[in-house]
Amino acid sequence: MILTFPKNFYWGTATSAYQVEGGIKNDWSQAGSKFDAGICCDHYNRFEEDFDLARAMNNNAHRFSIEWARIEPGQGKFDQKEIEHYKKVILALKQRGLEPFVTLYHWTLPVWFAEKGGWLTKDAPKHFERFVKKIVSEYKDLVKFWITLNEPNVYTFHSFLRGIWPPFTKSFFKTKKSLQQLSQAHKIVYQTIHKISPDARVGIAYQKGASKLVNHEWIYDFLDSIEDFQDFIGLNYYVGKFSSSLFKKIFRVKLTDIGMEINPKGIYYALKDLKKKYNKPIYITENGLADAKDEKRAKFIIDHLKWVHKAIEEKVDVRGYFYWSLMDNFEWVMGFAPRFGLIEIDYNNLERKLRPSSRIYAEICRNNNLNI
Repeated sequence: MILTFPKNFYWGTATSAYQVEGGIKNDWSQAGSKFDAGICCDHYNRFEEDFDLARAMNNNAHRFSIEWARIEPGQGKFDQKEIEHYKKVILALKQRGLEPFVTLYHWTLPVWFAEKGGWLTKDAPKHFERFVKKIVSEYKDLVKFWITLNEPNVYTFHSFLRGIWPPFTKSFFKTKKSLQQLSQAHKIVYQTIHKISPDARVGIAYQKGASKLVNHEWIYDFLDSIEDFQDFIGLNYYVGKFSSSLFKKIFRVKLTDIGMEINPKGIYYALKDLKKKYNKPIYITENGLADAKDEKRAKFIIDHLKWVHKAIEEKVDVRGYFYWSLMDNFEWVMGFAPRFGLIEIDYNNLERKLRPSSRIYAEICRNNNLNI
């Protein structure tokens, strides 16, 4: 059976600046050795090589983030050299036929902004707007798709409720306040982007699992708060459920290397729920697993795409799929151990190597279908 996806469907992979670029000074790098990504994958200098590999996988789109700390290292002081760097990144994508999906905030902050209180400071939305206004003004003729925020629900949960990410705060009040500030920031820059680039498409990337508990919507329903300020919804789907070893043994649950349950059908329910509530175009902006031996990745992709296709058949407007991640990377507090990449990185010499699963994904992208 052949399952064909819609014409002009976007096939790609995703990365974020701090997780792959290397050489970044921000609130994470200053928080101690555990949080410092160091040279990382050196994607900052090797992006063309990496995009060649993405193109070899027949991708026609790529999601990446612009590091705020590089662009505005001091309050109101922009680094033109870094602005030119990201222009080269965007042009390198377009030259290879890869549509850029640009994330403006993927969890890391300039040191000056963090020292002011980060998202808790009163003027946080205005500071973010200044950065976004500069970026969009520079790249408006090159970029159509803007993702303002990545997973605000996950960021605030780990940073302000669990307190395991910078700024290491444990406060329900601050968690909710930061979510409200992020919501306000998104609404402001949504309007700013459209003023500068009327034809732009603007949304957020939101991690959604099977329950409100997993989505942290018991704290604050972020998508409801910005319902009238998004042209599309970016869905990041991992399930977000960690099973105990006892649970695994009893129920024989399939898990990733980091203990996350593999539940392909859940993406169908997530998509159907987004359709019912918001009826917006959807891009799957992240979906992937940690699998160092590359034993489960190809099946993982195929099984999830089967359910994505079923949702499309039932009139859910899904327009693209981005596997997380293009390459192995720095996985936040888990460091470099988890291996999410279609490209394997040898951290001894930074050699890149396409994993066998990348060939399966390349075939899907080339044919715009699943042969099952």
